[in-house]
Amino acid sequence: MVSLSAMDATVLLMAVARVMFLVVASLLAVYPWKRLPGWTGPAALAVAALVIRVAPLGAARSAGHNLANPIAFLLLAVPLAVLLDQSGFFAALAGMIGATKHLLLGLWLLAALVTIVFNLDAAVVLLTPLFVRIAERRGRDPVAFGFIPVLLASLASSVLPVSNLTNLIVADRFHLGVLDFVEHFGLPTLAAVIVGGWMFARCCGGQFAGTPIADLGRQSSADAVDPAALRVGYPVVAWLLIGFVAGGQIGVPEWAVVAVALVALAVRQRSLPWRDVPVQAAVLAVGLGVLATAAAQHLPVEQLLSIRGIPGKLATVGVLAVSSNAINNLPALLVTLPGLDAHHDQIWSVLLGVNLGPTLWVTGALSTLLWQATMRRLGHPVSAIRYARTAVRVGAPAIIAAAAIQVGSVLLTRA
Repeated sequence: MVSLSAMDATVLLMAVARVMFLVVASLLAVYPWKRLPGWTGPAALAVAALVIRVAPLGAARSAGHNLANPIAFLLLAVPLAVLLDQSGFFAALAGMIGATKHLLLGLWLLAALVTIVFNLDAAVVLLTPLFVRIAERRGRDPVAFGFIPVLLASLASSVLPVSNLTNLIVADRFHLGVLDFVEHFGLPTLAAVIVGGWMFARCCGGQFAGTPIADLGRQSSADAVDPAALRVGYPVVAWLLIGFVAGGQIGVPEWAVVAVALVALAVRQRSLPWRDVPVQAAVLAVGLGVLATAAAQHLPVEQLLSIRGIPGKLATVGVLAVSSNAINNLPALLVTLPGLDAHHDQIWSVLLGVNLGPTLWVTGALSTLLWQATMRRLGHPVSAIRYARTAVRVGAPAIIAAAAIQVGSVLLTRA
C-alpha cells in the first residue's frame, strides 16, 4: 500500500509539473520576462523540461511531427508576402480601395482576403502599417484603421488550411484538404466576417466616411495604383490558390507551393528578405508544442470532447475560446490534439474556438501580440483594455453567428 501511494504521489507530481511548465511558458510568451523576446521563455522551459525529464522525448518527437509542415509553411509564407509588399502589390490594392467611396468595405475585404490566402500573421505584419498610413494621410484615427487587420486575422482565418497555423496542424495530422475546410468553414467564416464588419461599422464607421483619397488634392506616390505591381501580384495569388486546391488533391504540401512562388519572385526581384523569416515564431511554436504535448494527457480534454450533440459542440467552442485567451490558442490546440484522434466530429468545433476566440483579447494568439507590438512601433500603442473595448463588441457577435451557422449545418445534416 505504501509503494502504491508513493507511486500515485509521483504521478500526481509529474502531472502538476507538466501542466505548470505549460502555463508558465504560455505566460512568458505573452508577458516576456525583463523584455526578453517572447520565444526565449517557452524555448528555455521546453529544453529544461526535456533535460530533467518532466517532458518525455516522445513529446518532442510528437510535437515535431505535428508542427513540421505547418512551420515550414510559416517560414516561407511570410517572406513571400514581404516580397509582394516590396513590389508594391498591397499598396496598389489599397490605392484602388482608397480611390473609392467604400473605404471601410474595401479595407475589410482586403484584410480578409490576405488573411485567407497568405495567413493571419502575414496579414497583420503587412497590412497594419499600410492601413495606419492611409489613416494618417486622411487625418483619421490610425488605431481604428489599424484594428481591421487584427480583427480579420481571427475572423477570416478558418477558410483554408494555410490561413492559420492551427489549421495547418490539424490538416496535416488528420489529412484534411482545402475542400474540407471550405465545406465546414465557408459559411461560418462568411457569417463572422459579415457580422463582425457590421459591428465594426457601428462602433468605428465614422472614421471611414468622407471623400476618397484621390479627391483630396493631396495624393502621394504611396496612394497611386501601380499597374506593374498588380501584374506581379495577381499571378502569384492565382498560383497560390490553384496550388493549394490542386496540390492538396495530389499530396503536394502547402509549403512546396509557396516555395515555388517565393523562388520565382526572389529571382525576379533579385532579393530574398531572409531577415523577415519568422524564426522566433517557429521556435516559440516548437517550445509550446513540446510542453503542450507533455501536459495534454493530464487535462480533462477527453471529458470535454466526449459531450455529445449540440451542447458538446457549443461547450467545445466556448472552452477552447476561453482557453485560447488564457494560455494562447496554439498551446490550447496542441493540448486538445491527442483527444481529437477519438473524436473526429469535434475537429471543427475545436478549430472554431481556437481561431475565432482570440478576437476577444490581445493575448489570445501570436498574431494579436504581433499586432500590438506593431502598433506600438508605429507610435500608436494599444492597451489590452483598449483592444478589448472594440474587439469584444465586434468579436462576440461574430463568434456567436459563426457558431450558430456551424450548429445549424449539423442539424440540417442530421435532418
